[in-house]
Amino acid sequence: MTNENQYTPQSLQAQQGEGAADERQVQLRIEKVYLKDASFESPNSPEVFTRHWQPNLSVDINTRSAPLPDHRHEVVLTITIRANVEEEYLGFLVEVQQTGIFFVKNADPAQLSQVVGISCPTALFPYARESLDNLVVKGGFPPIQLAQVNFEALYVQAMQERQQQQNAAPMSTTH
Repeated sequence: MTNENQYTPQSLQAQQGEGAADERQVQLRIEKVYLKDASFESPNSPEVFTRHWQPNLSVDINTRSAPLPDHRHEVVLTITIRANVEEEYLGFLVEVQQTGIFFVKNADPAQLSQVVGISCPTALFPYARESLDNLVVKGGFPPIQLAQVNFEALYVQAMQERQQQQNAAPMSTTH
């Protein structure tokens, strides 16, 4: 008989400890992905189609989250694209709110903030990009190919800006 097949009380406790550690790990699961809102405007059509199409695209990306019961969170990724032609001549304005319901368990507040600020928007982005592209093409414009977004870098930047704002805020004192 070899030691490989024998279980000692210490090895059994170690295995049980590993199982308990697994139960404490952060759990993340996508429960639902849906399009909450979408809009497309081309106020200068059909004239815009007679102009040379070399738009200046401005892209605005925002996220927000709200807690739901039972360790669930709604995360909304909003992407707005404004296409201007010849300076301030609006070609189109498109916005989507791609939303997901995410199950997040065993996360402390800092971990939860990172999950809803990085992991969830990263999961939603391909859906939002597809919805935006479909709306633009159906509006008669060439497809737009949004590059992948580094939500971790955006999250770190937002946290740094928030910290700077808190540091710059004057302290109030009461006498």
